[in-house]
Amino acid sequence: MSALAQKIQQVFDEPGCTKNQGKSNEARKKGCSKVLQPGAAAGGCAFDGAKIALQPIADALHLVHGPIACEGNSWDNRGACSSGPRLYRTGCTTDLGELEVIYGGEKKLFRTIKALIERYDPPAIFVYQTCVPAMIGDDVEAVCQAARERFGKPVIPVNAPGFVGSKNLGNKLAAETLLEYVIGTEEPDDISPYDVNIIGEYNLAGEFWQVKPLLEEMGLRVRASISGDGRYHDIARSHRARAAMLVCSKAMINLARKMQERYGIPFFEGSFYGVSDTSAALRSFAELLIAQGADEGLRARTEAIIAREEAAFWREAQFYRERLHGKRVLLVTGGVKSWSVVSALQELGMEIVGTSVKKSTAEDKERIKALMGEEAHMFDELPQRTMYAMLRESRADIMLSGGRSQFVALKAKMPWLDINQERHHPYAGYRGMLNLVREIDKALSNPMWQQVRRPAPWDERVSSTTGRE
Repeated sequence: MSALAQKIQQVFDEPGCTKNQGKSNEARKKGCSKVLQPGAAAGGCAFDGAKIALQPIADALHLVHGPIACEGNSWDNRGACSSGPRLYRTGCTTDLGELEVIYGGEKKLFRTIKALIERYDPPAIFVYQTCVPAMIGDDVEAVCQAARERFGKPVIPVNAPGFVGSKNLGNKLAAETLLEYVIGTEEPDDISPYDVNIIGEYNLAGEFWQVKPLLEEMGLRVRASISGDGRYHDIARSHRARAAMLVCSKAMINLARKMQERYGIPFFEGSFYGVSDTSAALRSFAELLIAQGADEGLRARTEAIIAREEAAFWREAQFYRERLHGKRVLLVTGGVKSWSVVSALQELGMEIVGTSVKKSTAEDKERIKALMGEEAHMFDELPQRTMYAMLRESRADIMLSGGRSQFVALKAKMPWLDINQERHHPYAGYRGMLNLVREIDKALSNPMWQQVRRPAPWDERVSSTTGRE
């Protein structure tokens, strides 16, 4: 069995995944993804998932070894923000063509790495294997090793060609890459009992910046964010953190679990969406660190910050709470947002008429049931026809989803708000939650909806001529 096949099998046999452990041995060997059908990668292939997970490391270069379309389709497709370096936004590809398909692309890959190091001098280069070089047999790992020895730089192979599986599998293969080539390769000289890691946070629209100041006010230092607004050297030294928060278990549970096993870093799964979930995350950090030897005063500092921030939020949100109370929401997302956003909106008195759970774990579904009751409307698959009917029949006042679903809401002449990775507003933390409330209210109260629901002038003329309503 090839090294990649073995790694995929290990990922599928992840002991930290309760859904996986609930299967029989035979079912577990089949893995967690179905055989891809034509068009099934529309939601992202394994390469896309790996790029999503690693590209937010902002000071590194990300080189896609493959045809130019692979880089074009995957570049910056999540809008992850950086507080400093912009190198991660430089699109780099070997642009394989017909000659490389015939003669191989290894020499071109090595020349490209050399040119990038000479031009940019990055702290590291991540090299992504894609379908074409994988099928023609390019040994990306050997080329990266030769480049490391030649140039004295970390050149890291990311072996996740698109045809091996889904985007989620790519996330986990990216985590395995970090474990194998990055984490633990450098030692920090400033270890502190207040160092923490954030895992599975991508700083979409600058969301992590809504939370990081609160952690710093508590006295914590984010040793590494994996990977939103991340830095290569910080991640290389992240094995010396004292606690970690797993933001998205669907993506990187294997990374959190293995760091706990190898380096003794306890972790908890939490969310920064919603007031109560943000407060719970801050408290969990405090308790984990105190158990690891931090001073007891951390608990009091945490409670003071939570009290202040919650009071400020409800003071500002009262205006919106009155306007949004009783409004019905259809939530078409997945993963951690399938339950964390439910909790956030319920705090404002809004009603969730249904939430999608296509990308959610068994734990996510249990949390939804705890929030919405055993009769919660959860959709593994929500066809666009059904989605349209729910909106058209006014079973929901607004739909929160990703960009691919927006046209269903627009066709039904119903308000829609982007809550997935393409969004331009940060919704994490207390301030982020206020942003979400404000955007929902703006979408619902936009006078455009009343106008587009009126009959068109030509329809009114036809109706008056025929006498029909």
